[in-house]
Amino acid sequence: MNELYFADRWLLWILVPLFVLWVAAWWVLPWLARRRGRQAAVRYSNIDTLKRLRPSRRIVIRRFVEGLRILTIALLVLAMARPQTGRKQTQVRTEGIDIVLVLDTSGSMQALDLDADRPINRRRNRLQVAKEVVEEFVQGRANDQVGLVVFGNEAFTQCPLTLDHGIVATFLEGIEIGMAGDATAIGSALGTAVKRLRDSQAESKVIILLTDGRSNAGALSPQKAAEIAETFGIKVYTIGAGTRGKAPFVVDSLFGKQVVYESVEIDEKTLGDIAERTGGRYFRAEDTSALESIYEEIDEMEKTEIKTSSYMEYNEQFRRFLIPALALLLLEVVLLGTRYRKLP
Repeated sequence: MNELYFADRWLLWILVPLFVLWVAAWWVLPWLARRRGRQAAVRYSNIDTLKRLRPSRRIVIRRFVEGLRILTIALLVLAMARPQTGRKQTQVRTEGIDIVLVLDTSGSMQALDLDADRPINRRRNRLQVAKEVVEEFVQGRANDQVGLVVFGNEAFTQCPLTLDHGIVATFLEGIEIGMAGDATAIGSALGTAVKRLRDSQAESKVIILLTDGRSNAGALSPQKAAEIAETFGIKVYTIGAGTRGKAPFVVDSLFGKQVVYESVEIDEKTLGDIAERTGGRYFRAEDTSALESIYEEIDEMEKTEIKTSSYMEYNEQFRRFLIPALALLLLEVVLLGTRYRKLP
């Protein structure tokens, strides 16, 4: 963007007394002269007729011509202040964070306990709540690559690391309960996420794993997966989603849909060990607001470093003010020496 910049801005202060001088010369001094009055060289018995006479247009114009001198000085001051124009450019460098979001899609994610403040027929299941909160989290990470991994009996990459968060939102919307099986393979999920991050060149690599159960499937144990993550310098935040005790589920029966309450245990010890070993933290979310707060807290802890540097390419523009000043000076000299010359 082109900007006008004065390299020697301190010279602009000269314009202040110059403005005061112009006000004094144009308004104050004539007013004081009229207040004091002057003694006439020739006395008249009656000057009412003379008072009704107005100055000729030439006299008025001559005053304006004399005022060009102050305008000329002002333009010269602006020229001496070294006006410059140029294009100011800002270079932004980010030290981004690569984040893989790991979501449990096992059958237990059908529980309706995170929306406990709503009537049972209007509640969302755990996965629906998690998807909404995760989408909001992704929207706030504009400078970071984000990927998605889903797991159940097995784990697979739903979306590779990308800066196109619109694509992430599309893949997130397509996640459904049971798409990877009904069991819970935490170790396999963590291993798949590590595989996505191990070759990353980002300054910081983070996995955020959300589950509502305990690992009961997969060939890779959660402990071994955490050890591999630690080896590659990957930080893992783990989230246990669900209330304590029994949670409501909607099931089909001979009498239609019914609500039943079942116990779903979260392996908090294992999740805590994974987080501690990799330098992350374990969180427990028992309702929607708690889950939102957790992702907000992680967002605050994992801030992307943004560095900006600005520079300006400029051209000297003193001619914009110098040439008009010389032109006005020449005009004043010509006019006051010819048509508007003052005789003694």
